[in-house]
Amino acid sequence: MPGPGQSDGSALVVIDMINTYDHEDAELLLPSAERAVPVLAELISRARAADAPVIYANDNFGLWRSHHGELVDTALSRPHAGLVEPLRPDGDSLFVVKTRHSIFYDTPMAYLLWELGVGTVVLTGQVTEQCVLYSALDAHIRHLDVTVPTDAVASIHPHLEAAALEMMERNMGARIVRAKEVDFRGTR
Repeated sequence: MPGPGQSDGSALVVIDMINTYDHEDAELLLPSAERAVPVLAELISRARAADAPVIYANDNFGLWRSHHGELVDTALSRPHAGLVEPLRPDGDSLFVVKTRHSIFYDTPMAYLLWELGVGTVVLTGQVTEQCVLYSALDAHIRHLDVTVPTDAVASIHPHLEAAALEMMERNMGARIVRAKEVDFRGTR
C-alpha cells in the first residue's frame, strides 16, 4: 500500500449498514438492504483478502457518546440483526462515526484516506440516493476516484437511486459497476 499522500490504493467504504432499521422509511429500505447484504458481505471478504482497507462510516443513532462497539452491539440487539451480522466489522476494520449524510462532513475521513494512500473509494451501503450520493460528491471534489457497485448499495426509492447513480456517473465521473467487477488488487 502506498505511503501517506500517495494515492494509488483503494478502500471499501461501508456506509450506514450498522443499522437498527427502526427509523422513518425503514420498511421501504429493508427489501433493498436484504438484496444488498449478501453481495456486500462478499465484497467485504474480497477487500479483506486483498488487504484493502475496509472503512465503516456510520451514523451514531443520535447517541453522541457512542463508539463503534456500542453501535454494533445496539444494531445486533434489534430485530433486523440478520442484516448486520454478515457485515460485522472485524479487528482490522476502520470505523468513522459520521454526523450527517456525507462520510466527509465533520469527520476525519479525508485525512484517514490520505494517511492510507487511498485514491479510489468503493462506496457501498445505504442509502444510495442520500448518503452514498453526497459522499460520492464530496469524494469527487477531493479528487478521489469513486466506484459504486450497484448491487452493494440499498435505496428507499428505486427511481431516485437510478437518478443518483446516473448523476454520480455523469457529473462525478464515478465508475458504476457490479460488485464482481471491483478489483481491490489494483486501481484504475
